[in-house]
Amino acid sequence: MKQTVAHWTERFKDKIATAQEGVACVRPGHRVFVGSGVAEPETLVTALAERRELSDTEIVHIMTLGTAPYARAPLGDRFRHNAYFIGPNTREAVAAGRADYTPIFLSEIPALFRSGRAVIDVALISVSEPDEHGYCSYGVSTDIVKAAAESARIVVAEVNARMPRVLGDCFIHVRDIDHLVASDVALPEAPQGEPDELSRRIGRHIANLVEDGATLQLGIGTIPDAVLHFLTEFKDLGIHTEMFSDGVIPLVEKGVITNAEKTLHRGKIVASFVIGSRKLYDFIDNNPMVVFHPTEYVNDPFNIAKNDKMISINAAIEVDMTGQVCADSLGTMFYSGIGGQVDFTRGAARSKGGKPIIALPSTAAGETISRIVPMLKPGAGVVTSRGDVHYVVTEYGAAYLHGKTMRERAMALIQIAHPKFRPWLIAEAKTRGLIYHDQIELPIHPAIYPEELEQWIDLSDETRVFMRPLRLTDERLVRDLFYKLSDDSIHYRFFQMLKSMPHEKLQELLRVDYRADMALVAMTDATEDAELIAIAHYRNDPKSNFADAAFLVRDDWQGKGIGTTLMNAAVDSARSNGIAGFTADVLVDNHGMLRVFHKCGYPVESNLEDGAYHLRIPFDKKRRPRREP
Repeated sequence: MKQTVAHWTERFKDKIATAQEGVACVRPGHRVFVGSGVAEPETLVTALAERRELSDTEIVHIMTLGTAPYARAPLGDRFRHNAYFIGPNTREAVAAGRADYTPIFLSEIPALFRSGRAVIDVALISVSEPDEHGYCSYGVSTDIVKAAAESARIVVAEVNARMPRVLGDCFIHVRDIDHLVASDVALPEAPQGEPDELSRRIGRHIANLVEDGATLQLGIGTIPDAVLHFLTEFKDLGIHTEMFSDGVIPLVEKGVITNAEKTLHRGKIVASFVIGSRKLYDFIDNNPMVVFHPTEYVNDPFNIAKNDKMISINAAIEVDMTGQVCADSLGTMFYSGIGGQVDFTRGAARSKGGKPIIALPSTAAGETISRIVPMLKPGAGVVTSRGDVHYVVTEYGAAYLHGKTMRERAMALIQIAHPKFRPWLIAEAKTRGLIYHDQIELPIHPAIYPEELEQWIDLSDETRVFMRPLRLTDERLVRDLFYKLSDDSIHYRFFQMLKSMPHEKLQELLRVDYRADMALVAMTDATEDAELIAIAHYRNDPKSNFADAAFLVRDDWQGKGIGTTLMNAAVDSARSNGIAGFTADVLVDNHGMLRVFHKCGYPVESNLEDGAYHLRIPFDKKRRPRREP
C-alpha cells in the first residue's frame, strides 16, 4: 500500500484483518451485500464461500463481473442469491430456481436499504486506499454500494491498491468501516471491440437524433460504441449516465465531450459506475472532469430531466407492434433486469429537447427471429410501457411512437423491422385490427429504404429543408399536406378538384418500391414534428421504360427552389435505377412546374393537347449544366 496507509493503520490498526477474519462476522440468516460490477471484492467473496459452517445466508447485489461461487449448485444449501439485476454469472442459478430475482428500478434500490425494508447485515465492498484524511473512494462503482455501506450493520472493505480514486459523492471514511482487508488485485476488465456493421447502422440512425450541446446516457456494448463513433464532428456534448465505458475517452480527447453546455453539473461527466479496460480506470482516477454519485441521484428522473437536450439510449430484447418494450426476459426466462432504462426514459422525456431512445437489432438468431413482434412472448415482461416509449431504432431506421395511434405505431415499427418479416407483421396487424384491412400489402421481398438519399438542401431564401424518400408511415403527413394546398395547387397536381384525401386515395400515393416507383419528399426539418411541404413522384412504365413524373409543393413554400431540387434528385434516382427518361402532363397555366421540368438539364420534348403539355424527357441526350434553384 501507499505511504498514506501508515497514517490510518496507526489509528485504526485494530480494524485491519485478513479476508477470513473479515467475513467471520457473517452469521446464518444474514443478508450480505456484495459490491457491484468490477468492484466486486473477490478476495472477500472467495473467503465467504469457503465458510462451510454458514447456512441460510442471502447474497444481494446488482450485476457483478466476478465468479459468484455462492450461486453454484454445490453451495445451494448455504447461500441463496437475490439479484436486483441478473448478470451472466448468476443467470443459470436464477433460471434453475436456486437464486431469486427482484425487479426494481435502479434509482429505487437504495431506498430498500435505507428504509430497512431490505436490512443489510453485512456489506462486503471494495474501495481505494484512504487519502491523508482517511477517506476511501468507492472507485469504479458508487451506484447502490454507497447506500448499502451506509445502511449496513457491519461493513467489511477490501482496500485494493489498484482501485482508482474517483471524485464526487463517493467516499467512505475508515472510521465507518468495521474491517479493513488489504489486497492488490487487478480489476476485471471488459474492453470493447470495434462495432460491427449492424451496430454501425443502428448507431448512425441514433447519431442523427443528436444535437450539439446534448447530454447523453450511454451504456456498454457495440451499439453505444457505434453511436460514439458517429459523434466526432459534434460540439460540446455532455455525459449524465449510470455507467460508461472506454468509448467516451476518444471524444473527450478530441474536445467533443466537454460538458460545457450541460444545465446540471456543467463541465462534469456524471455517472455512478464504469466497466471497461484499465485505460478507463486510469482515466477516471483523480480526474476532476468525472464525478460519481449514487444511483438514487444519478438515476432520479427529476435530476435527469434537469439536463436540457437529454438523450437516453437503452437496449431491448423485443418490442411489440404497440410499443411495449421487453428488456429483462426471454419469454419466461429472466435474463437481466429493469436497471436504469425506465429512470432515464422518463427523465429524458421530461427534459427540454430530450429524446428517449430504445435501440435493438431488427432480428436475432442469425436473422431467423424478428425482434419487432406482433405480441411479446408468453411470460415476457414489459419493462418500458407504451406510454413511455418515444423512439425505437433498428438498423432500418427510427420510429417515433409517442402520441401516435396504435395504427401509426404498428406501421412505424413495421417500417423499421427486417424487410423479410414486414409482410408477416402487416398480416398480423390486420388480423388484430391494428391497421386498415385494406392496407397496402408488401411484397415477399420488399424494397429496402434508400437512406443514402436523405440529405439537407439549401433553398434560395437561405432556409434549409430535409429531403428523404417517402415512407409507408407518411400517410398522416401526406394527408396534412393535401389540406394545406390551395385549390389551384390541387387542380394542377390531380387535374381535377378534390375536396378530400381519405385513406383509400392516400394508399396509391404511398405505394413505392424505391426503384420503378419512387417518391421523394421535402420536410421542414428532420425531427418527428416536421411537416411535409413537397413531394416528387415518378412511376415507371415497363413497356417504354419511361417514368411518369409529378410534383407538388405547398403554396407557402413555392418559389424557393424546392421543385427544382426535388426534380434533380428524382432524375438522379431514376437514372441510377436504369429508367430511360421522364414523361409528364402539365397544364398550360402551371408555369412554375413547366420551369422545373425545363431546368432539369435534359432536352424537353413537348406536345400541346387539350390545354396541357405532354412532356417527354429522354435521359440518353447530352445533359446540360444544371441551373441552380
